Amino acid sequence: MSEVAFKVVADTGICQGHQLCQGEAPDVFGFDDAADVVVVLDEHPDESLRKDVTTAVKYCPAFALSIEEED
Repeated sequence: MSEVAFKVVADTGICQGHQLCQGEAPDVFGFDDAADVVVVLDEHPDESLRKDVTTAVKYCPAFALSIEEED
């Protein structure tokens, strides 16, 4: 029986540097001050962080974040 995992994806080409994702999931999202874009700190976070990551994806003003389901 395998556990379903997920991958966090950030499109730095459309990130506008709002940093709302950091507030929702600080263990998953960081910020590159020099480039003014999001940095994914953990592409495969623990399932316990899924709700926080989902909220960050939902409220990203630039729609730069997504979740990919993996087997």
